[in-house]
Amino acid sequence: MENCRKLLKFVVKVPHREISTTAVLAGKRNFRKFLVYNKRGTRAVKEQQKTLANPPVAVHKRGVRDTGIMVNGKYVEIPEKIPELIVPDLTDCKFKPYVSYRAPDVVQSEFTSLDLFNAIYSQKIIDDFKDGKLNADGSSTKPSDAENLTATEAYTRARKTGSDIF
Repeated sequence: MENCRKLLKFVVKVPHREISTTAVLAGKRNFRKFLVYNKRGTRAVKEQQKTLANPPVAVHKRGVRDTGIMVNGKYVEIPEKIPELIVPDLTDCKFKPYVSYRAPDVVQSEFTSLDLFNAIYSQKIIDDFKDGKLNADGSSTKPSDAENLTATEAYTRARKTGSDIF
């Protein structure tokens, strides 16, 4: 029985708190969750990234597209791939660059050919009819510049840069 009492002392432990003065991770960090592009690797890996066509570790370009291609180990710029920014001159612009989030939503229906006709031609036709300036076939005796356009001229004007078609 005395032997059982001795064993019982070793088996049953009394729970107690312990305080540790060392850090939990002891200086170890998980660097996989930190996005550190193009910063890791030896000099040999960096040299392979520059010279090889398909390096073992790809170079991360942060979403920027190449403006050229590799030809026989040399980088050749392609002028068509270089973006060209066309910025208008806004020196006398009265608008401010900020739109408030409190601005009301604009709901506008589709702009049809009837709306375009009413916006450009209808008022002149009404004025010509009231003043008696119409021919027997209904055409104006003094047509405006917009009325003198042919179909192809009107089409090319509508497709020009600066028109509100797109």
